[in-house]
Amino acid sequence: MTRSISILGATGSIGASTLDLLRRNRGAWKVVALTANSRVAELAALAREFDADIAVVADERHLPQLREALSGTGIATAGGAAALCEASARPVDMTVAAIVGCAGLAPVMAAVARGGTIALANKEALVSAGDILMSAVERHKATVLPTDSEHNAIFQCLSGNRFVDIRSITLTASGGPFRAWSQDQLATATREQALRHPNWDMGAKITIDSATMMNKGLEFIEAYHLFPVELDQLRILVHPQSVVHSMVEYRDGSTLAQLGPSDMRVPIANCLAWPERMETPMASLDLAAIGELSFFAPDEERFPATRLAREAAQSGGAAPAVLNAANEAAVAAFLAGKIAFSHITVVVERTLQRSIPRGPTSLEEVLEIDANARVWANELMEHV
Repeated sequence: MTRSISILGATGSIGASTLDLLRRNRGAWKVVALTANSRVAELAALAREFDADIAVVADERHLPQLREALSGTGIATAGGAAALCEASARPVDMTVAAIVGCAGLAPVMAAVARGGTIALANKEALVSAGDILMSAVERHKATVLPTDSEHNAIFQCLSGNRFVDIRSITLTASGGPFRAWSQDQLATATREQALRHPNWDMGAKITIDSATMMNKGLEFIEAYHLFPVELDQLRILVHPQSVVHSMVEYRDGSTLAQLGPSDMRVPIANCLAWPERMETPMASLDLAAIGELSFFAPDEERFPATRLAREAAQSGGAAPAVLNAANEAAVAAFLAGKIAFSHITVVVERTLQRSIPRGPTSLEEVLEIDANARVWANELMEHV
C-alpha cells in the first residue's frame, strides 16, 4: 500500500538520504510536500522528480524563482514561514522533520498538531522546547520516531523491553576531526579542517557541532526528553569508529548495543519502515575488517560543550534554549570567519552566564528567548 510523506528540509543531508531511499522504493511512497530554505533549483528538480503536490521555499525572496522553475507542472508553490507551517500541517502518513536549527521548531509543532507520525531529525526542537513539544505530542496523540543515529539506536535497543528495567543509556560520539588535538591546536583550527569529519557526511552546522562535541551535548538533552530516564542515567562515550551508535544497560547487567555503518540511511530506513524493516543499499557490517572498537571518556577540558549541555539540562527552564541559540549564533560566526573555533564554546558559556529567563510555556516564548540569546551571543562575540 502506498504511503504519503512530506519532507521538511528536502535539500539537506537528511532530506537527500530520505529521498534516496524513496527513489529505491518508488511504488511505496507518494510525496506530498517538499521544503527547502533557499536552494530553489534543487528543490524544483526534486519536486518534478517525485511529482510532489507542493514545493515550499522558506526564504520568500526566492518564491518567484521557484514559481518559474515549476511553471506548467501543476505542482503548487509557496514561500515564507507561514507557508512552511501550512505544508507541515498537510495530512500525510509520515513527516520527515529535517530543517536545521530553531527554524524547524514551528513546522515540527504544526506537524505534531495534526496528530501524525514525525520522523524527527531536528534536534533543536527538543533542545529548545522539549517540554512543550512532548506535551503537544501527547495532547495530539502524535508519534515521534527518532531519526538521529544515536537516538534511533536507543529506540531499537529499547524495543520489547520495559522502561522500568533501564539502568543507563549511553550515547556514543565519534569525537570529530579534532579528537586527538591539543588545546593549542584547537585554537588555530580552520573552517576547512572542522568540516572534514572522519566518519560522517553531514551538513555544515552539525559537522561543526560534532567537532566541538556540542552535537553530543544537544543529543544528551534530546535523549532526556525522548526516553523515560533521569539525567543521571544518561552517559556519553567517545567511540572513534562510529560503529556502535548507542547502548542501553538494563538492571540485570545486560547491555544492548545497536551497530551499523556510518550512513544516515540506516536510521532513516528504520523510521520509514517502522514497525517493520526495509532493504537499504548498505553492505553488511564487516567487524573483522574493522578490527577494533575503542571507547574513551569525553575530555570536557578540551571539549566543554558536553558539560555546558549537561549543566543547562540540570538548570532547566530556558537554559537549554539559550544554549542552543548561542551555539547556533557562534557556529554561524565561525563558519563566516568571524571567530576562532575555540571561541564557539566560550561564547555559549558566557551567554549562559547571563540572567536566564523562566522556562517557556509556549512556542512564542521559546522563539523570544531564542532571539534574545542570539543578540546576547552576538554582543559577546565582539569581545572574545
